[in-house]
Amino acid sequence: METFTLATVSLIISLALIINKKKVPAHLSYASLCLAIFFHKSGAFFCGIFTGHIWKIIEYAGLIAIPPCSVRFIRSLLREQSFLTKRDVISATIFSFVLALTVFSPLYSWPYLKTFLLIYTGAALSVCYIALITYIRNRPVGVERTRMVYLAVACGATAVLSAFDIFYYYGYSFPPVSNLFIAILLYFVLILVTHPRLPELHELMGRALVLSIITLFATITFTLIVGLFGKGETPPFTHILLASLIIVIAIEPFKLVLKMMFSYFYPEGKDVFTSLYAFDEILEKEKSLLLEEMAPVLAHEIRNPLGSIKGAAQYLRSELSAGDYQRLLDVIIEEVDRLNSVVSQFLNYAKPYTLKLKMQDVNQVIEKAISVIKASPRSDNVVIEKELRPDLPLIDVDAEQLVQVILNIAFNAIEAMQAGGTLIFRTSKISSGDGEAIGISIRDTGKGIKKEEMKNIFKPFFTTKERGVGLGLAISQKIIKNHGGHIKVKSIPLQGSIFYIRLGVTP
Repeated sequence: METFTLATVSLIISLALIINKKKVPAHLSYASLCLAIFFHKSGAFFCGIFTGHIWKIIEYAGLIAIPPCSVRFIRSLLREQSFLTKRDVISATIFSFVLALTVFSPLYSWPYLKTFLLIYTGAALSVCYIALITYIRNRPVGVERTRMVYLAVACGATAVLSAFDIFYYYGYSFPPVSNLFIAILLYFVLILVTHPRLPELHELMGRALVLSIITLFATITFTLIVGLFGKGETPPFTHILLASLIIVIAIEPFKLVLKMMFSYFYPEGKDVFTSLYAFDEILEKEKSLLLEEMAPVLAHEIRNPLGSIKGAAQYLRSELSAGDYQRLLDVIIEEVDRLNSVVSQFLNYAKPYTLKLKMQDVNQVIEKAISVIKASPRSDNVVIEKELRPDLPLIDVDAEQLVQVILNIAFNAIEAMQAGGTLIFRTSKISSGDGEAIGISIRDTGKGIKKEEMKNIFKPFFTTKERGVGLGLAISQKIIKNHGGHIKVKSIPLQGSIFYIRLGVTP
């Protein structure tokens, strides 16, 4: 049963990576490795059930394919920064091909052939592990090194735990566990491969816990149903557990395959695979798309009469003599300009925007924003300080959009310091399990934000100003999210507020 589990898990992982739209070299090479393991283990499983040489040939073929696939995968995973070269991949492939020919030669009946193939595979895996350890030693501290450390520990632990199979082969009452541990390792490697920005270790353990709870729930449910309503003998609990694990792991790749098939034969049925609990999220996306479509039309219909009103007011003002009428016309012109500004902000918030990303020095972007702030008369009674870290890496950002974010936050801060104060800009370098990032903080010494208002400050059209629109911070949050970053705020009433912006560094 454990051999069948490993064969099934390896096939599921391989299919999941092959049908994935992201054709990343590391993904494809790992898929080929899992496919080789599938052939090896499925051949070994069916060889014990059916007679015939075909299953033994499949077992040997899969075993022979593992070394070149392993070398190719570890080289792709380490981004070719290893002592393993392309020549090593070619050499392993040629040697495995030569060994494959022995399966169809008289050497097939050699009693030590399988032992030789196992030694060859073990030697190749050992070389790959040494390449991984060497890479870790030469890699600076960071998320990439952490990922590889996790992988090295997992591989080492699997090797140690799999060694307990020796008790089974020597006749002790100890079940073979190596296949089960290898299956778990394959799934763990899948997480590492498909998540370049690795979460913290506790999050990985959380994923494993969720998977274990779902598997255990399915196992207990099936056992109870069979026990209550079944008339035959109940299967062993371990067999049900392994079957549940296979189903839990296989469900997402299986849904992807079905979705591809349905999309081809039934294009209109895109919502068939949507969870009932996800319909609210779909509704929100549809509202957002509707807003994007309506915003330009609404802006056009409002701006046209506003332009006519303003033109007429300006004409009348030039024709009339000084007095109350001119002051009233000035109010009309001023309010028309304000409404036009509201429409512009609404359009900026609603319309889809394509980021013009370019490698930028964040400090230079902040300096540009500070120069705009200093040129504004609103900042006359505010002291501007900056603490910009000089050794920040370049990041992919849209400089104009980032300047807009900084200006929105800064001018809000200045309005909160009407009696004067200090506006402080800081940049920092962040290294954590989520990857390297750049931090930007904008701090003021104003009146702060009330606790009951904190949860609403990023909502569109929420404002505490008499003549505010309430879109500045909403637009800022949208821009930062479009960059894949985060923005948050902390505030103490009567002492000031500080906005934190986090932007990830492209690896």
